[in-house]
Formats: sequence, C-alpha cells, structure tokens
Amino acid sequence: MADHIDVTAATNGESASTPQFVHLRVHSAYSLLEGALPLKKVLGKALSDGQPAIAITDTNNLFVALEFAQKASGDGLQPIIGCQMSIDMEDAGDEKRGNGLQKLPAIVLLAATQAGYENLVDIVSRAYLGGEGGSAGIHIRQSWLQEMGVEGLIALTGASTGPVDMALNDGHRPQAVARLLRLKETFGDRLYIELQRHGRYDRRHEKSMIALAYDHEIPLVATNEAFFPTRDDYDAHDALMAVAHGAIVSDDTRFRLTPDHYLKSRAEMAKLFADIPEALANTVEIAKRCSYILKTRNPILPRFTGVSDHPEEDERKEAAELRRQAVEGLENRIKLLGMTEGYTEKDYHERLDFELSVIEKMKFPGYFLIVADFIKWAKDQNIPVGPGRGSGAGSLVAYALTITDVDPLRFSLLFERFLNPDRVSMPDFDIDFCQDRREEVIRYVQRKYGREQVAQIITFGSLQARAALRDVGRVLEMPYGQVDKICKLVPNNPANPTPLSKAIEEEPKLREEAEAEPVVARLLDIAQKVEGLYRHASTHAAGIVIGDRPLSKLVPMYRDPRSDMPVTQFNMKWVEQAGLVKFDFLGLKTLTVLKTAVDFCRKRDIHIDLATIPLDDTLTYEMLSRGETVGVFQVESAGMRKALLGMKPDCIEDIIALVALYRPGPMENIPTYNARKHGEEEIESVHPSIDYLLKETQGVIVYQEQVMQIAQVLSGYSLGEADLLRRAMGKKIKAEMDQQSERFVDGAIKNGVSKPQAKNIFELLAKFANYGFNKSHAAAYAIVSYQTAYMKAHYPVEFLAASMTYDMANTEKLNDFRQDAGRLGIKVHAPSVQTSFRKFETGDMRIYYSLAAIKGVGEGAVDHIAEVRGDKPFESLEDFCLRIDPKQVNRRVLESLIFAGAFDCFGIDRAALVTGMDRIIGYAQRAAENKTSGQFDIFGSGGGSGAGPEKITMPVFDPWTPSEKLMKEYQVLGFYLSAHPLDSYKETLAKLRVQTFADFSVAVKKGASAGRLAGTVTGRQERKTRTGNKMGIVTFSDSSGGYEAILFSEALAQYRDMLEPGKSLVIIVQADERPEGIGLRIQNVQSLEEQSVRMQKALRIFVRDASPMKIVAKHLNGRGDGQVSFVVIKDDGRREIEVSLNDRYRLSPEIAAALRAAPGVLDVELV
Repeated sequence: MADHIDVTAATNGESASTPQFVHLRVHSAYSLLEGALPLKKVLGKALSDGQPAIAITDTNNLFVALEFAQKASGDGLQPIIGCQMSIDMEDAGDEKRGNGLQKLPAIVLLAATQAGYENLVDIVSRAYLGGEGGSAGIHIRQSWLQEMGVEGLIALTGASTGPVDMALNDGHRPQAVARLLRLKETFGDRLYIELQRHGRYDRRHEKSMIALAYDHEIPLVATNEAFFPTRDDYDAHDALMAVAHGAIVSDDTRFRLTPDHYLKSRAEMAKLFADIPEALANTVEIAKRCSYILKTRNPILPRFTGVSDHPEEDERKEAAELRRQAVEGLENRIKLLGMTEGYTEKDYHERLDFELSVIEKMKFPGYFLIVADFIKWAKDQNIPVGPGRGSGAGSLVAYALTITDVDPLRFSLLFERFLNPDRVSMPDFDIDFCQDRREEVIRYVQRKYGREQVAQIITFGSLQARAALRDVGRVLEMPYGQVDKICKLVPNNPANPTPLSKAIEEEPKLREEAEAEPVVARLLDIAQKVEGLYRHASTHAAGIVIGDRPLSKLVPMYRDPRSDMPVTQFNMKWVEQAGLVKFDFLGLKTLTVLKTAVDFCRKRDIHIDLATIPLDDTLTYEMLSRGETVGVFQVESAGMRKALLGMKPDCIEDIIALVALYRPGPMENIPTYNARKHGEEEIESVHPSIDYLLKETQGVIVYQEQVMQIAQVLSGYSLGEADLLRRAMGKKIKAEMDQQSERFVDGAIKNGVSKPQAKNIFELLAKFANYGFNKSHAAAYAIVSYQTAYMKAHYPVEFLAASMTYDMANTEKLNDFRQDAGRLGIKVHAPSVQTSFRKFETGDMRIYYSLAAIKGVGEGAVDHIAEVRGDKPFESLEDFCLRIDPKQVNRRVLESLIFAGAFDCFGIDRAALVTGMDRIIGYAQRAAENKTSGQFDIFGSGGGSGAGPEKITMPVFDPWTPSEKLMKEYQVLGFYLSAHPLDSYKETLAKLRVQTFADFSVAVKKGASAGRLAGTVTGRQERKTRTGNKMGIVTFSDSSGGYEAILFSEALAQYRDMLEPGKSLVIIVQADERPEGIGLRIQNVQSLEEQSVRMQKALRIFVRDASPMKIVAKHLNGRGDGQVSFVVIKDDGRREIEVSLNDRYRLSPEIAAALRAAPGVLDVELV
C-alpha cells in the first residue's frame, strides 16, 4: 500500500475539462442516525466520479477512521481523515443555541500529517473523556486547541453551522470577526473559510463571508456537506432525521436538511461554484496537503517485566519470566494432580519446552504473562474462573500457568490448534469468570496497568429489517397495527437476519400490501434505504484492550454514557488492526451457580474443590444416563437428554464427544456413536495406521484435532501444516483444496497408502472438517458440564438452590427446578418474611424460597427485611410493621409479598391482608414517624404496663376462592407453588384417565400420537399464519410443569372463550416429537369444572353450628343435580346430626375447596 497517493493524477469519469474537486465534508453511516452513507457507497461514488481523494468528517467521532483509510487507499483514493467537532468558542452566544445538528457551532478538522492525526485523536478523545457534555452534548473548547496543539491539522470554519457564520447570521459581526481571528491565530495558514450552497442559500451572507476572507487573507473552500448518496435518497434521510429527533415526518417545526445534502459529482460542484473557481481549486490544494495515510500496526502490549532502553533485553526478560513460571507451575500441577497414565515427566517437560520455544519465537511471552497474572489474581480472590474455553485449552503452558485447568496430554489436545508456528497470528484466550464478579477482575487490570491504558471496545447496533419498518412506520404516522402486520411478514432471526429486499422477494403478501396501499410502498422503500444504517453505539460484552501507553495515543476514545470505563472508538476488528490486543472477559452464570452451591455445602462443613473431583464418578454418570439433567450445563435441553439416554455415558470422553456432536450436521452421527459404543454396530476401519486416533470417538471423526492428527500420521504433515489444511478444508476454496489434496495424497502414498484410498480419506476428512469441532473447547466445557452434574448428583439441595438463585428472573426455569426438587424428594418452602432471604437458602432436604424471586419485590426491600429481622424472627404482623421502613417496603412490595404467601406465617388470611392494606401501611408509617421523633413506647404499650403493641384490626373482607388465591400466587411467582388448581379435581382426572404432560411426553417418545391432558390456562397468544389464517398458542400448567399447545383457525374460533387464563380444562391433543421437545395440537377442549359437575352427586358440609350458613349459601348459588347436606357435630364429636337440603345444586371440586376454606366449616366431603 502506497504511503501517499497523487491527487493530481488523471481521473476517470468526467472529462479532463471538468475542474477537479474533492469532497471535504462527508457524513458516513457512522454519524449515527444522521449520516446515510455507508463507507462502500462513499468510496464507490468517489471512484466512479474520478475524484482523487475524499474526506470523511463524521459528527464528533472518528469511528471509521482506520477502516476508511485502509479501504480508500486500497482503492487508490487518498483518504482524508477528519471530524466535524462541536465547539464552545467560550464567548457569549453559544450556550442557548438549540435545534440544529448540534447545540453548539461546529468546525471541521482535517488531519494533514501524522502529527495532525495524533492531535485530532487527542482532541476527539478529550471531548468524551474530559467530562464535557451535559445539555450542550459532546464538544470541545476553543482553549483546548491552543493547550493541546493543532500541528498538522487543517480547519474549515464550518459554513452555516460554524461559529463565524452563526455569529454573523445573528447580527453579531464583531463577534464573528473575533472568532475568525482566534481561529486564524490557532491554525494560521491551515484555516479555510468554508462556503456551501444548499438549496436557497443566503447570497448576502455568503458575500459577507467572502469579504471577511479577503479582508483577513484567509482562503475560501467549497464544500457540499453530504449525508446521503443521491437526491432521490432525500425522503429516506428525512425520515431518518425524524427517527433521530423522536419526531414525525410531517412536523414542519422540526429540523430538516435540504435535498441538496447529497454526495454531488465534480461536474455538479463545478457548475455550482463556477463563479468562485478558487474555492474549488482549494479542495484539491487541501487534499494535496493531507498526504497522511493511517496504517495498521503490529500488536502492542505492555511489557510485563518492565521497560528499559533496550527492547531486546526486555524481550529476553519476559521470555525468562514466562519459562520460570511455566516450569514451576508444571511441577506444582504434577505434584498436586499427577500425570496422565502413559506419559512420563519427561513427556510433559518436552511438550512444555516445545510450546515455550514457539511462544518465544513468535514474541508472545508477555501476552501469556498478562493473562496468567489477572487469572491468578482472580483465583486468589476466590473469583471462580472457568477451566478453559476455545483452543487455548490445548496449551500445556496455559495449564502450567493456571490459565486453564485442562491437562492437554490427558485429552490429546493440540497446541498448534491454538498457536500455529506456520501461521503468525495473535493467541486468543477467552476467559470465563463468575458473572457476579467479572467486573472486579477488569478493575484489577485497570489498577495494574493504569486507567488510561485499559478500555472496553465499541460495537454498533444497526437497523435490521423489522426495526427499520417500525421506526419508519412511526415517523410516517402509520397505525401501529398496520406496521406490526407488515413486520410480522418479515422472518425474525436475529442471528441471521433476512434483508428486507429478500423478504419482499419471497413473501407475496408484502408485495400485495405495497401494490394495494401507496403508504405501504413508501414504508418499504424508505425502510430498505435506512436498513443496515447504524442506530447507536454500545459496548462489546466481553472485549477489553490493554495498551503500553495511554490508549488515546493509539486510538480515538469514547465513553458509553452508561459506564465510567473508557471505550475505543474503533470496533473489535479495527481496534486489533490498530495494534491493540483484545482480551475476552466473559461472564458465565454456571460458574457462579457452582461457586454458590459449593458455598452452601461449606455451611454444612462439606468442603469441595471442583478442580480435584474424580472424573469417573459412578453416581454422576448414572444420573446423566437417566437424562436427569435439569440445570446441568450444556446438556439440559430435551434433545440433549434424549442423546444421553441413548449414549449412557460412562466416561468424560463421552461428554466431550456429545458437546462436540450435538450441533446441526454432526448430530446425525450420534446414533452411530451410540450404536458402536454399545456393541450394536461394528466400528469401520478408515485405515489401520490411523484407526487408533478414532477409537475414542467410536470410529467417527468428531474433532478438528483428529483431522490434523490423521494428516500428520498418514501424510507426514507437521501439526502446523495440518492446521493450515484444516483451515483450507473449512473455507472450501477450490485452488487451496486442489493444492492440499495433491500434497495429502502424495504424502500418504509415501507411507504405503494406495492412491485411490488416499483420495477417499482426503474426501472423508474434507467432509468432516466442515463439521468438526474444536476438541479443546469441547473438553473444557465438558468438564464444566461434568462439575454441575457431579454437584447435582451428590448435593442436589445445594445445587438446585444455587441454580434457582441465578435463574430467579426466569419463572419457567424456576418451575423446572421446583419440579425437579419435588422428584428428588426435596421440599421447596413457600416464601416467608420469617425465613427467606435474597438467595434461595438450603436446609435438610429443603429449599427456602427467595423473597427477591417474587415479582414486584426488589432486592433492596428484601435486604432491608432480612436486616431488620436479624436473628430475631418477627413475632407478629404488628412487630413486622414496627421494624420495617415503609418507604422501602411500600404498597407494591407488601401486595406482592401477600400474594406470594410470605405473610402466611402470621396466620392471617391473604384476602384480609389485602383488604386491610391501608391499615397496615398507616400503622407502619406511624411507627416510623414515632421512631424519628424518638417516641418508641407507642400504640398502647401502656407505659411499662407490659401490654404489647396495639393490634391491627382487619376490616370485613370477602375470602378468595382457592382458584383466586392461586391465580394471585401465579401472578407474582410465575407458577403455582402452595398448591395447583388441578388439585381439587384429582378424582375427576383419575376417572377421565387424564395424563400429566410429563407422562404423556414419555408416551410420545415411545410412539403415542394422541392423548388427553388437563391444564390451567396461563396465557394465550393469537398470530397469523403465512396463509393469513389465525392460530392460537396456549400455555398450560399442570402438576408436572408448564407446556404449550397450538390450535388453528376453526378450533380457535370454537374454543376461544374457554381458553382464558385461570380456566382449568381437559384437552384432547395430537402430538409429534421434535428436536426441541413435544409439539401439541389441540383437537378438542372441555371445561374441567363441567366434567366434574357431571360426576359429583353429593356434598356433605361438617359444621358445629349455623354461623357459616350465609357464606355457604353464597357459594351454593347454582342449580344442578347435586344433593347437599349439613352434618352438625355435637358433644365434642361424639354425636352427629345430618340435615339434607331440599334443593339440588351445582357441585364441583372448586366449590368444595371454597367451602372448606370458609370460616366455621370443619370439613367438606364430595361424594
């Protein structure tokens, strides 16, 4: 790549007679929600128009600087890196400005030289990191320019949005002149007065600016501030501006650009400024002055062992330190954990020496030392760190340094898969940390290397098809329902989004809607033009970079408003091109769950070191073989459970293989693997010389490492060369494949393999290389999976309590864990203000429900309740009110606690508590006020008479029916905990031979296709199918958990009124087995209560006297066929008098349950 591009060279496109022109004011798509010019279009238009150079001057950022420089110079264009910077001129007049592109005026800064670029990076970074902003937005100050230096920077005055023009427009000519002279004093002969002619520009104002230029000997330059590609794109850009400002397109008061703000051609600019040729010529003159091309850098890292004036000596010190730590670390590993059977200490040290020699040769000792240091610190602080992730687990050096906890010799992992001596590229350790404490490790790195030398990495969120449609539909004032209908015709796959153009091509309904309604056609046209543009900047979830100097000396810096940590303005790809090395600090919830489970065990004086648990535990493999894997990392999906049932794993190698095989494509080999493992199918030989490499995986090629090893053994490849072969096979580039095929076959022939057989093996490898999985990653994650399985098999209470704690926001998962606990004989206690905390807590075969898992109860309120409770349980509701702060435990919190049953411990009816909420709150508020005033002896305590606090008298209330009580419980917990609405219908369900969903699922796996289920409706959605018909998706709950069923238009119309949340129903379903679980389609729906009513013949109500008669009469309010009688208990139960009522009533388990809960009723018997 050239260091400089000749901007006077002959150009394409326009004739030689067309004056040269260079765009110096262009907003790319990185001017977020402002620029609609993707970089590719900017460069394409400049090239096709024969422009020799072009500038990009995004608003207040340099996001695209390096990408632009590399791509433009690669295309033969001179890139001019610039920035439109908002500036506070620090004189009267700026602070009240308002509704333009910036609240403050702006100038344009262009980097002419390397020093200019470095100064520009400093200036832009300070705008974000220097604390400026506030209501004025991101900006710089005029005084900074003199403080920081502007050598190598060219400045344009900013035209109509610049400080000089704005002062002149406001009628402040002296201020305009003063500003111009200050800028001239700062930039000298590198200042240009900028002229623009957009739409109906003000000619008188332009004359004034030209006069100022001549008066003060400042050259003129013509620009056409460009935001979109062509005039035809104006409407789309105008809609984008409305999106940016939260406005609507039709609002005449909002800020708008003109249709002339597009990327004009040389000819258009020559015609526009034909009367001022010098302004055109100066664009080329500026381009000549801006000869700097920003280049990529080799990786830069801080020296772990310190910096001297002798870089080679520094390298030697780092290499020696790495070798010392690695040798000592390996000796410690061998002493503590031993060696893999079949390997000697010599084998380990030879492998270590080989890896160290490669690391030293590739100059990466510092990288290993940096990673090892922050991992050791994390482990010293008891922060859980994963055993490994990705190909890094293949390094013995990493194992010795405790970066990983996977012995690569034990699992035949290859260092060359991680760091290939035949292909120079940075090593890349992805590190999993406990998600709760990951931030602590990042803060440690900041402290060690300096806050200015550590940063996160920026990412950009773009407008995908559906988001573009919704945003554009809103600013066009289209009805929400109409836009929603259009959106739902576009496939929704965030991982692989469908472009709108493809959706229109493939979905006839979209084309029909557009043809039928012009507004829809306009929506689709505009949405396609803004689709893919960047909407916002955010922070990469895991990436951290560490520099050897303040990062603003290397890349422009940004600050995410939601974080106090600096962020690079280059994204992940380009920050690495700029020389910064990325370290991934990932948060893995499973590590947090394991740590919490281990901590729970420690409370019982059981001490567990997960790094040393045996990998051959029989109990663990038996549990896995039964598919009992709720909560077990990597293997808890329905498909994984089915695979485990077939595999019946009995060693860690089986788990590693399953982690690798369970993906689209390779999973087709799971039945073959299982059949061969159990001796039901013979293992076919690939070739005698390599069959041993496939023995572990039952003759199936599963891992990329196996492809590499086969090439090594069969064809004489080095493992480094074999890694290149693996990559070539993955890319499927024909020229590379032909070359590798010839090399492979020739090598195999030299080793005695026939040519046809060698070709067949190469083709076999090529097929599997595309599917092959990284064994290092599979091994590391299989170990985490095994650790979770081990904890569940041996310590299920602790494991499930920890799992529930870290999935408390996911009610579906919570219910799964609760069901699993019940299966294991573990009781899950309802939440209680007496016994519950923020976490789920453990007891003897019991789990205490978390208060924080109740919807509407925040962690602050929970911690407050636990704190005031301390070691002294609440004696009563009044005691609770006296101790808590009603500002922390407010009405919403109280209601949620009541609904969940957290006050049941006080023996007061939940309905009574809700009815008396005002009295409870008032009591607590008066108690708080008295505490504040120092009056502690309150509410009738009797001044030392010994009387307790005044009681809260509950008002008269209507009791909830059992179903009402359970629905409110469901509302705040997400499932039924204390009981289930179906419990009242047990006899009916038995007579109807209804199955639970869990039992039916087992039957389906054995071939059943239809069944009768019962469930309480918990939710219903309606959607349109691709044919335009309606379908319903209904969620149910039964005693075994939650499930989902669908029904189509005819059945939906017939049963819609019955499918309401809270209704308990019997459904007849058709079923089929799918990879993600069992699919159900509803054929028939029946009311469970109606079914029960038909079966109930008589009801006996046991009472002591007539006091409950009124409430009984309230519930017996429907005529039917059931006989009702009262059984009056006399003489302490020694005598009964039964009185039958003359009328017949409608009876059901629901009515019986409601009567059983009524005051004065002793019992109810449904016959």
